[in-house]
Amino acid sequence: MAAYKNINPFSKKNNDTGFASNSNDTGGRFINKDGSYNLIKEGMPFHKRFSIFNDMLNLPLWKFISVIFIFFLLINCLFTALYLLIGYEQLDGLIRGSNWKIFREIFYFSTQTFTTVGYGHVNPAGDGANMVAGIEALTGFLSLAIATGLIYGRFSRPRSYLIFSDNALVSPYKDGKALMFRFAAFKDKHALTDVEIRVNAGLLVAEEGKADYKYFSLNLERNRVESMPMSWTVVHPIDENSPLHGFTEEDMKTADLELYVMLRGFDDVFSNYVQQRTSYTFSEIHHNRKFAPMYRESEDGKTTILELHKINVHHAVDN
Repeated sequence: MAAYKNINPFSKKNNDTGFASNSNDTGGRFINKDGSYNLIKEGMPFHKRFSIFNDMLNLPLWKFISVIFIFFLLINCLFTALYLLIGYEQLDGLIRGSNWKIFREIFYFSTQTFTTVGYGHVNPAGDGANMVAGIEALTGFLSLAIATGLIYGRFSRPRSYLIFSDNALVSPYKDGKALMFRFAAFKDKHALTDVEIRVNAGLLVAEEGKADYKYFSLNLERNRVESMPMSWTVVHPIDENSPLHGFTEEDMKTADLELYVMLRGFDDVFSNYVQQRTSYTFSEIHHNRKFAPMYRESEDGKTTILELHKINVHHAVDN
């Protein structure tokens, strides 16, 4: 196929990607747009692969709040059931009434004990109730400490706060063409410095009559900048040294092309390095298009305005 024939055998193959030669044999993409790996691991027990701490740090905020709230309800329902199992007679100050009223009174007592508030309306009297209340108070104290650590970890964890263009473009560049995509930091105070970027290409290559995935490091017009207060358009010239030299849109599809993007920079707010991954598949690469400018000067000409909503705006160009 044309896609295989156009591979430059002298292009630099990247042996440091960590990807297996057949990692994409099942189709789809290897790296998701949000930077996570589209990967399932097998062969080890679930409890050894699962990390509650890591998952809680990476959950979306609404899911994180939901997990905390559901845990609070369930753990108090459990202790309420234990108090009922022991016998509500061991709780002094309980207002008698219907079963539902008694359940509510004990549930509220459980929440007060769990959070160590202890208003004093109901208190344990028997040995069994006192033992359960003590265990519950300890469980609540430890749970609060864990929740506090998770909340602190979520807020203090360095994040890149970058947005990438939805598509990469093959655009006119000097006397030829180049593959381009762009990104920007969208937080006002989070301007990155000492920014480095690497782009690898994974595609099918025909060798000895067999198609196999190979990975190539793409040469960039610039792979490092000292400061990035605005947007950055990453440019890979498609010249005779490029593994994509001579590729048409159909060739990229045939080769199942995927671009792997890795970015790293220093964030002054976190005073730490942050990194971000993303990828572009052949279906997300548009040909003969050009990005529109995404910045303008203020009316008084004294300030540059970065128009983040235009990061995906591009238009057609003549072949």
